[in-house]
Amino acid sequence: MSREAFGLPPHPPRDEGGKLCRFCFNQCLLGPGSKGYCGIRENVEGKIKPLPKEGFFSWYYDPLPTNCVADWVCAGGTGAGYPRFAYSEGAEYGHKNLAVFYYGCTFNCLFCQNSSHKERLQRGRPHPTSDLAQAVDDRTSCVCYFGGDPSPHLPHSIHSSRLALAQKEKEILRFCWETNGTMNSRFLEEILDIALESGGCVKFDLKTFHSSLNTALCGRSNEQTKANFELAATWTKKRKEPPLVVASTLLVPGYVDRQEVYQIAKFIASLDSNLPYALLGFHPHFYCRDLPVTSRRQAQECQEAALEAGLKRVRIGNLHLLGNDY
Repeated sequence: MSREAFGLPPHPPRDEGGKLCRFCFNQCLLGPGSKGYCGIRENVEGKIKPLPKEGFFSWYYDPLPTNCVADWVCAGGTGAGYPRFAYSEGAEYGHKNLAVFYYGCTFNCLFCQNSSHKERLQRGRPHPTSDLAQAVDDRTSCVCYFGGDPSPHLPHSIHSSRLALAQKEKEILRFCWETNGTMNSRFLEEILDIALESGGCVKFDLKTFHSSLNTALCGRSNEQTKANFELAATWTKKRKEPPLVVASTLLVPGYVDRQEVYQIAKFIASLDSNLPYALLGFHPHFYCRDLPVTSRRQAQECQEAALEAGLKRVRIGNLHLLGNDY
């Protein structure tokens, strides 16, 4: 029902004789004119579109330091990696982030904090890569792709990043992706490489640990997310500072509790106990408006659980959203 309201297919299409879309884990089989689960990819005359040189997105500038999942460990927020990856030894005041908001998503989260991407997708039109590359000016020191989710747009973000890097050769320009981690693993390695060389990071939104809970809340399994996170963790030794991989979890009251966070943190720690992990406050939104905000007690209990699971760098983010104990 939540998808019908936006004209999205209720399940990944499996059209007989359809063209296979390989951009994410949904592996949609698209017949002529059929759209994928993400709402972005479409079979147009036997080709999966849009092509890498265009995408469905909007963008804006965010002064640094910004309220980013990784701001407490990244170059823009802390100066980590100075002077190769940061303009200053501390926060990059005077510089800005180009925030790229993609429409469409490979999940269907009932608690989505950015659900406006679904509405924008209905009335949006694709923009050329050149529009995005031209938005990178002299004061832009980082670009962050989020949404929705970048997963169905990775060819576009990769093309945009390389074009922008060519324009700012020998200057600091970091690239980051904030994602649910459901992309084709081949594309994951491409964005890890760009983030590694530019001083950026890939931020994984680990929504749950248990697949059944992920399916209930997000419409799809998280098995590909965990597999891709394991792959990304093998890259972390290539650059210690600033961290290449960052994880976060939204603390949805009644669902993502201390026990769930403990399992997520234990999974992360089994790969690299130094990986930064941010716990984010939930705000009632979309189809979960009946839930309360995350309480301070829940946030603190989840932080304690993550530390008990073996992680060394755990932070409570979005403190302004936290409510009183209940």
